[in-house]
Amino acid sequence: MTATTEPRVRLDPNSVLARAGSILDAFDGAHPVLSLSELAARTGLPKSTVHRFAEQLLVLGWFERASGGYRVGMRLFEVGGLADRRNRLRDQALVHLQTVAAVTGCAAHLAVLDAGEVVYLEKLPIRGLTLPTRDGGRMPAHCTALGKVMLAYAGTEEIERIIARGLEPRTERTIVDGAALREELAQIRRRGVAYDREEACRGVACVAAPIRGSGRAVAALSATGFSQGYDFAAVEGAVRRAALATWDDLFGPARHPELSRGAR
Repeated sequence: MTATTEPRVRLDPNSVLARAGSILDAFDGAHPVLSLSELAARTGLPKSTVHRFAEQLLVLGWFERASGGYRVGMRLFEVGGLADRRNRLRDQALVHLQTVAAVTGCAAHLAVLDAGEVVYLEKLPIRGLTLPTRDGGRMPAHCTALGKVMLAYAGTEEIERIIARGLEPRTERTIVDGAALREELAQIRRRGVAYDREEACRGVACVAAPIRGSGRAVAALSATGFSQGYDFAAVEGAVRRAALATWDDLFGPARHPELSRGAR
C-alpha cells in the first residue's frame, strides 16, 4: 500500500487563525490566568487586538473571565477531551487490529464517523494492496464497510441527511439509491457486521464490525483485502472478536447477540 504525504501548511502570522492561536498558546501551567496586558506582552500583539479576540473567544466559550483577567474556558476542555478519547480508543484497539491483520492477512483499519464520512484513526497495511486510505483521511460512509456499519447504528436523522445529500458512486457497485441503502443498513443491524464488495474500490473487499455497547457505535474496525479469494465468513469472525474485545477493554463487557454470534 502506498501512502500520500500532504505538504505542511504554513499560516500567515497575521491571519485571524494564527493570532487566535498565539493568544491561546499564551496560557500554560504556570500562567492559567492572564490579564489583558499580560496577554499582549506574551503574544506581542496590540492590546486592542488581544481585547477584540478575547471578547470573541468568550462568546465561543473558549475563554472565561477570571479574577485578574481570562482563563481557558470549559469548551476547550471538552474539545481536548475528544482528542484524549480518540487516542485512548486507538491505543486500546491497536493490539486487536494487529491480531486481525495477522489472522486474516488483510489490511486492518480503525475509524470513527464524522459528518457522514469515515475518518481513519489507524491503518495497518499489507504489501501490494493500494487503498485510498491514510491516518486522518476521509471516505464517504455509504460506500465503505466501516461507514455502513457505523451508519447502521447512527439513527434515522443522520442516515436521511446522508441520503438527501446524495450517494456518489465510487464504483459500479456503490449503493446510490436511498431505499437500497436503508435496506442494507437494516441487514447490517440484523447480522452485526457490514460487507463491502468492491463498493469503494474495484478489486477490494472488506468486513467491518462496530465498537459499541448500546446505541451509536463509538467507532468500527475492519479487515480489507483483495476481492478475489476473499473469505468473508473466515474474516468476519476475527473482526467480530476484535470489535468486542476493544469495547471490553474500553468500557467492560457488552452483550449484543447480533455481534457476539460466532465471535467468542
